[in-house]
Amino acid sequence: MVLEKLDGSCVAAARVGDSVLALGREGRLAAQSPNDSRRLWAAWVAGNVERFLAVLQPGERLVGEWLALAHGTRYVLPHEPFVAFDLMRDGERLPWHAVTERVGAGGFVTPGRIHEGGPLGIEAAMERLQSGGFHGAVDPVEGAVWRLERREDAGVRVELLAKYVRPDKVDGSLLPENTGRAAVWNWRPEAPQP
Repeated sequence: MVLEKLDGSCVAAARVGDSVLALGREGRLAAQSPNDSRRLWAAWVAGNVERFLAVLQPGERLVGEWLALAHGTRYVLPHEPFVAFDLMRDGERLPWHAVTERVGAGGFVTPGRIHEGGPLGIEAAMERLQSGGFHGAVDPVEGAVWRLERREDAGVRVELLAKYVRPDKVDGSLLPENTGRAAVWNWRPEAPQP
């Protein structure tokens, strides 16, 4: 299977008992991050706890791309700013059919599927993403992810993920710490009404 690779911040929501913790890629609490976007992720998780609880069993974590802040690709998002791409249990990735089935219970978005079954080369995959991909990319889509799964006994095992990032993409080219300019936001919560 080949999926669109998104350009944001890798984050996770982990279920511990009946609580859900918002984490950054490195596993630290997002609420304690000095990064505005990570703290925004923590607030978003807090506002969507019931959705996460509908998906996650205790000890599991839902991993995805947080697209609120533009890193190197701007998006006009046709959906919420979180795109779930993995469901982890005991350090193992669940198969894609389980990911999509489970995230459906919480109404979460998953990366656009470019191809399923048989081989697909990089050029063909990127050609299918030229019109902004599945998530409203204004700039060229970052790349694609090949997800290889194998039937094993009665189940399916994730063998590997391979990522392709277009060679002209510059990581973090829109981030304020790299540009000296204001942050470019793909999504911000609406200001509270008085």
